[in-house]
Amino acid sequence: MDSPLFFRDGAHSSESPKSDTSMSPLYFKAGDLTVRQDAGSKHPEKHLSGDTGVKHLSAGLENPHCKVETLKLDSCHISDECSTALASALKSDLSHMRNLYLSKTNLEDSGVKCLSAGLANPDCKLETLRLGCCGVTDEGCAALVSALTSNPSHLKELHLTKNILGDSGVKSLSAVLENPDCKLETLRLDGCEITDEGCAALASALMSNSSHLRALDLSENKIGDSGVKHLSAALENPNCKLETLRLCSCDVSDEGCAPLVSALRSNPSHLRELELYGNNLGDSGKKLLSALQDDVDEVFW
Repeated sequence: MDSPLFFRDGAHSSESPKSDTSMSPLYFKAGDLTVRQDAGSKHPEKHLSGDTGVKHLSAGLENPHCKVETLKLDSCHISDECSTALASALKSDLSHMRNLYLSKTNLEDSGVKCLSAGLANPDCKLETLRLGCCGVTDEGCAALVSALTSNPSHLKELHLTKNILGDSGVKSLSAVLENPDCKLETLRLDGCEITDEGCAALASALMSNSSHLRALDLSENKIGDSGVKHLSAALENPNCKLETLRLCSCDVSDEGCAPLVSALRSNPSHLRELELYGNNLGDSGKKLLSALQDDVDEVFW
């Protein structure tokens, strides 16, 4: 088993801190650092998630000897103070951080705004950011968009699963995707309360020659046939570079399936995976998708 690694005041040690019970044990392995619950603690949630521990951790990330590239803080308590401390680490030119996982935390809009201050800094080299189930609305999304506009050239993967972005938030994100300097390749927007209106904005971005997007997940949004028609128009465009599209449980019927299949047959050179589980497909839609398997590597419904 890996030895616990503790950070304190920007230095790291293999000795457990004696006085600060909120310090979190950190397991360091091959540049991947995960904060886990301590099974021996009477209050594991406090031991795991105290502000002091996250602040010390953030200071440690700015240590030139720290080589951590991936930090997983999923399901931790992350206050605005913690977010500010993490932002400070992200914008340090000494930090090696490339991947940050903060899903199922209580960040909300205020925490995302604090974090965005770090993302906006040109010294931030983060490539993957996961913020699923964080209570983010279009207000927090606007802060992320502003950060990506200021520093668009590093982030490649953004997860915003099950946040309340709505069409307003998605429209903001779509505008960033059209920025030629934006390097986003993977965007997860499943369960974000998006309708066909948001799909229209995303479709416009996908048709832009500037977009680098390769994987898009819109599952569990009520986009319906109208939304799929917007996306189909984008898929038909030769500028669209999308390779993976997930539209599970999106209220799609045979009416939406027909233009989707038609688009993929007319421009089959990019899309490799299509998922349509949990939709209202009848026999005609399923027949069309079966025939599509000659053009797309993996089709699931």
